[in-house]
Amino acid sequence: MWEFSISLNSDKNELASSIFNILKKELAKFNAIVAISNQNEYFCIVIAVDNNFKNDAEIILLRTITLAICQSFKADYLNKYLSLPNQDEIGVTAFKKALINFDKETDYFIISKAINFDEFLYLESFYQFKLKKLRDKWGELVRLANENRDYLVSTDAFFDLLKFLIDNLDIEKEEIDVVEDEKGYYICDEGTKSQPLSSSALISSLIDLSPQKINMYCSCENSATSLLQTIFDRRFNLLSTKENNIENIENLNFLLK
Repeated sequence: MWEFSISLNSDKNELASSIFNILKKELAKFNAIVAISNQNEYFCIVIAVDNNFKNDAEIILLRTITLAICQSFKADYLNKYLSLPNQDEIGVTAFKKALINFDKETDYFIISKAINFDEFLYLESFYQFKLKKLRDKWGELVRLANENRDYLVSTDAFFDLLKFLIDNLDIEKEEIDVVEDEKGYYICDEGTKSQPLSSSALISSLIDLSPQKINMYCSCENSATSLLQTIFDRRFNLLSTKENNIENIENLNFLLK
């Protein structure tokens, strides 16, 4: 059996749970053992898999670890060092999410070159001591944004830059459907439906997914649809679900089943 462990600080409860759940699901097809324990000062995630599947497990581990660093750690970095002018909260959230996803392939490459699966991984130490090049790259991005802070006071300039960032993200999905009901928004993709999302969570999720086309079914325009129309432009298709639009209502009912 090949074994590997990942340790995280005890204040990373949500991230530890996310990593554990992803690994448990992705490694199930290899009959891997995946366990998590809370050892006071840190969480420890341990996996064990047949040696025949070691390479497959390493690929899944690399993908999961890079996602954790490029989402959670990069978000913390931006929150600490990025200084944006006053804009509406949902716009600032979208801007940070776009920066998180900007040039992520290079981020993934830097992490893949630094990681070593021949020993256990203490995630915070790995980030602090092995990924200085990655933080320097993020620092340059933050520096450029901070230096143009006065320019971004203008709402039009702010959203022009946000749209530029969105346009330069790699397309991850061809087409995504979004539906609205009294509980919130749902993302429907390849026969699956998300949990209900707030406006902010919806926009963050769509930026992560970076679809070529978004079909959004809702009864009326609102701040979320306006922002999505602005940043995704021609990729965004707003479809009315008012009573006189029978075709859109039928599509909506099908997606919500």
